[in-house]
Amino acid sequence: MDKLKLEDFIEYKFLSGIEISPDGLHTGFVLHQADLEENKYLSNIYVCDNKHEKSIQLTSFGDERGFIWKDSENIVFPAIRDEKDKKRKEDGEEFTSFYKINIRGGEAKKDFEIPLNVNTYKFLDENKIILSATFDPNYKNTKDLGIKEKEDYLNKRKEDKDYEVLDEIPYWSNGIGFTNKKRNRLYLYNLEDKSFKTLTDEYTDVGVFKLNKEKDKMIFIASSYMDKMQVKSDIYSYDIKEDILKKISHRKDFSYSFADFIGHSIVFAGHDMKSHGLNQNPEIYAMDMEEKVEKISPPDFDFSLWSSVGSDCRYGQTKSMRVENGKLYFTTTNGYNSYINSIDLDGNMEVLSESKGSVDGFDVKEDLIQFIGLRGLHLQELYKLEGGKEKQLSHFNDWVLKEKRLSLPEHLSFENDDIDIDGWVIKPIDFKKGEKYPAILNIHGGPKTVFGEIFYHEMQYWANEGYLVFFCNPRGSDGKGNHFADIRGKYGTIDYDDIMKFTDIVLEKYPSIDKDNVGVTGGSYGGFMTNWIIGHTDRFKAAASQRSISNWISFFGTSDIGYFFSDDQQATTPWTDPDKLWFHSPMKYADKVTTPTLFIHSEEDYRCWTPEGLQMFSSLKYHGVDARLVMFREENHELSRSGKPKHRIRRLEEIRDWFESYLK
Repeated sequence: MDKLKLEDFIEYKFLSGIEISPDGLHTGFVLHQADLEENKYLSNIYVCDNKHEKSIQLTSFGDERGFIWKDSENIVFPAIRDEKDKKRKEDGEEFTSFYKINIRGGEAKKDFEIPLNVNTYKFLDENKIILSATFDPNYKNTKDLGIKEKEDYLNKRKEDKDYEVLDEIPYWSNGIGFTNKKRNRLYLYNLEDKSFKTLTDEYTDVGVFKLNKEKDKMIFIASSYMDKMQVKSDIYSYDIKEDILKKISHRKDFSYSFADFIGHSIVFAGHDMKSHGLNQNPEIYAMDMEEKVEKISPPDFDFSLWSSVGSDCRYGQTKSMRVENGKLYFTTTNGYNSYINSIDLDGNMEVLSESKGSVDGFDVKEDLIQFIGLRGLHLQELYKLEGGKEKQLSHFNDWVLKEKRLSLPEHLSFENDDIDIDGWVIKPIDFKKGEKYPAILNIHGGPKTVFGEIFYHEMQYWANEGYLVFFCNPRGSDGKGNHFADIRGKYGTIDYDDIMKFTDIVLEKYPSIDKDNVGVTGGSYGGFMTNWIIGHTDRFKAAASQRSISNWISFFGTSDIGYFFSDDQQATTPWTDPDKLWFHSPMKYADKVTTPTLFIHSEEDYRCWTPEGLQMFSSLKYHGVDARLVMFREENHELSRSGKPKHRIRRLEEIRDWFESYLK
């Protein structure tokens, strides 16, 4: 077997967007793979024949995603293939082209076009579509403009790209860019006469929207705001036939995360943020036709409704909540694994999957449950769940286990303050007892996420390069309930204590570690913690801080989530208690740092904006500490997970070279 190489992730296949056909006979999904030459990801639609359990590639242009089943034989997806359409897009025209392809074969053909930048869409019938699209009040639709008028307008629009006017917060969003005054609005579009009707106003931003079985009613989650977006949201109902829009939120100051129909009732999830803030685990509720609301999740239910199990081997998005068979199906993170569950309107809840790992999205059609999963050191594949047992349906990534040398994570739990903490150690692939090895402590982001025992490319690569890698889920992590995850106002205290105690235990239990050659790294919250650690201890020989936070005061005013995340997670603002924000800021302790540190940031990371790295980098340089900052252009907060292939390679090369220069 060969060593795992840094660039091997170029050959990995990533799955997303699983959707079972209306008749349940086929399952569509999107397969992604990096293209190093073009420095992008190729995305194509695949279809699994559920009777024969075999998958075939349906599209091949490399840019197909966001598909839906128009019927059991045809798939519709947005794409720009025509050269004239490409030119129109380049000129700034606003429209979305849709193609249709039959699953039995043949070429995809352009089916229709909508003069909006469509985000999500659902067919009401052959001629009507409910959709959400990006609305920008600074631009007008060109659909009804004459040729000269349209040309003049598009030229002016090009000139306006040199300017950015901001008059609300948030004004930008990571992975999207400037969002000032832009909203995701709902529309009803008629394919026959090419007309559309706007259903929501210019200040309302729509999230999830769902249709009932009869397709005559819709519910959606949205937030309406001017000047400042609030963290709360609302549920609305819309009677399509009667054209009646109504707010049906059951209370104020509530954050709704999901809503759908079960028969004539509505099932929704959310929380009031009162006991544990923004990261509070949601409850599940049912609302009847009289809008009477009852909580149906069990009293001891204390889980997040998604998979927060970290990995750098995913691409694309897949739904984690579905309604079928009179039940809500959903994903929870429990401990360091995620599972599929179901609950009915009477509150009868059942855990349906049992295997360890991560469920990265699923779909349900009658008795058929299929999901995309990460199992052990096996990368993503398509699975079927039947009677609690799993069957692997695809084999895109089998070669990794067969051809590459990997190291199994060894579980190492411990207690701190009478609280159980999960941790792991990955030994070097050529580990020999009695020899000494450098080590790397890796800290996850979030903080409300978890490390698990699934495949993590960069950690397996480090193990192949001769490092012992260790990592844990300190307090603040997901999977163990609200109380465990709640570190509001405590960043850098109890979580730091957990990580340092874990480090002590690892060094004691693994005498093969060269204690004088231990490094530390992490991204996002892990970057914050890396910055914090180097200001509070000199026990690490080198550090690599990625997409970090260094100053909670500057973070408050520049991050896309800063003004509400800082207030919530640090329990104060720059005006109520600036000393507390400064106390929890790694910048305060930068004059104590002696650890050589590499900083990695992305220019378009609006979550942890570049000034966070620049401030810490400048501070270390000012105090004579060896530091290096690597800035990636045209990348955002997701660099390590979905950044351009060449940039992901360069990022890992920078971390590798930095640690090699200090730890070996």
